[in-house]
Amino acid sequence: MPVRAHYEDFWADAPPDPEPWEWERRRAMLLDAVRPGARVLDLGCGAGRFVAASRDAGASAVGVEIAQAALDRAARNVPGADLRLVEPDGSLPLDHASVDVVWCSEVLEHVPDTAHVLLEVRRVLRPGGRLLVTVPYHGRIKGALLALLRFDAHFDPLGQHLRFYTAGSLAGTLRHAGFDDVDVRAWGGPPLLRTALRASATRA
Repeated sequence: MPVRAHYEDFWADAPPDPEPWEWERRRAMLLDAVRPGARVLDLGCGAGRFVAASRDAGASAVGVEIAQAALDRAARNVPGADLRLVEPDGSLPLDHASVDVVWCSEVLEHVPDTAHVLLEVRRVLRPGGRLLVTVPYHGRIKGALLALLRFDAHFDPLGQHLRFYTAGSLAGTLRHAGFDDVDVRAWGGPPLLRTALRASATRA
């Protein structure tokens, strides 16, 4: 099944306004980087929670999704929001150097062509603009437990997660796409069982 069709089906059956994972913590991370008047792209905006949070903080927010069903939900949840569908060729429906912040949270792990997405992100960011990323993280202890107890289920080739990142691989991926000032940290959960990586980077 093509990726777009998969997510159309997913969002057709999703709740009207599902609370995102680690909602409060992730919202705080985003709003720490958002300034009134900034243009913020929520890449993979889902049902629109982070679009609304950005707009409430005084930013000019635009949400982009691969699934029209997700945008339909976001339009109901955030009336009047600027919501756009990814182009058929996978490009982002924004002009060059047109946004100040790109929020890409719990998205990259689902993307077949990571390099293309990050190059598009870099294209739409203004020089000095900031990319914020979160992805799931296993770490050594969690990785060992998964290997022992749930390896086949967790790494199911038919599952939603197509990429699995370490701090080093995520940092290297961002640098390879041309980003500077790359900072990647384990985040969420107790110190030895962190559940995510958070990254920030800038466009030169």
